[in-house]
Amino acid sequence: MKKRMLLWGLCAILSILYAINLKSLNTGTNFYLVWLALGFAFLFFGLAARLELWKMLPKILRRIITILVVIGVAVFLITEGFVLSGFGAKGKTDLDYIIVLGAQVYENGPSPVLKYRLDTAVDYLKENPDTVCIVSGGQGKNEPFSEAKGMADYLMEQGIDENRIIREDQSKNTIANIRNSMQYIDSANDTVGIVTNNFHVFRATGIAKKQGIAQVCGISAKTNILYVPNNMFREFFGVWKDTLFGNMKW
Repeated sequence: MKKRMLLWGLCAILSILYAINLKSLNTGTNFYLVWLALGFAFLFFGLAARLELWKMLPKILRRIITILVVIGVAVFLITEGFVLSGFGAKGKTDLDYIIVLGAQVYENGPSPVLKYRLDTAVDYLKENPDTVCIVSGGQGKNEPFSEAKGMADYLMEQGIDENRIIREDQSKNTIANIRNSMQYIDSANDTVGIVTNNFHVFRATGIAKKQGIAQVCGISAKTNILYVPNNMFREFFGVWKDTLFGNMKW
């Protein structure tokens, strides 16, 4: 009993501290609230274990809850397995285009998440000199200029010729990134690589397939290992949202 209470308590503390850390990053999203809610849920489970509430429930209800939990865990793990499948994506050589998906930009340059994507794009473009790069991202309320501008400026600073860069500066999300970028490509015949962070590759390429890009592959950029749990957890909901709304193919 005490061990279970301590375990729930430890999970609660870690979740709440993680939520506070995510909030301090000021990324513009409120997903840290999910971790905060999870922390309080763990506190409730600890209290329930202390009061032995589980034993007070009818046997049939306990069975139903157990089955639902097992199904939920199975769906979560299978989904995360698909998300993990994109972590090692290197793309194909000599692609006609790569599309770099936007993320937050600051006055002094790209955010860390976006910099990982851009550095991966730079490496690819230098190794494949005939590939054209589409940088896709509009301007958010908390951004000094469009993400496309910030990305193009960074690529040129790294030695990429401006003539190899196409700016798509109207998109506000991944679906729009792909859809708006398609005006520059022949979706039936051109080979296209989607450059994004490792946790996002599976969903991004799935969206591209749904949008009608016939020959698409992912090109995985790394991310800060500290935030992988948050990104993976968030992707679970993103994958199922886009699946249920018909926005992506598995």
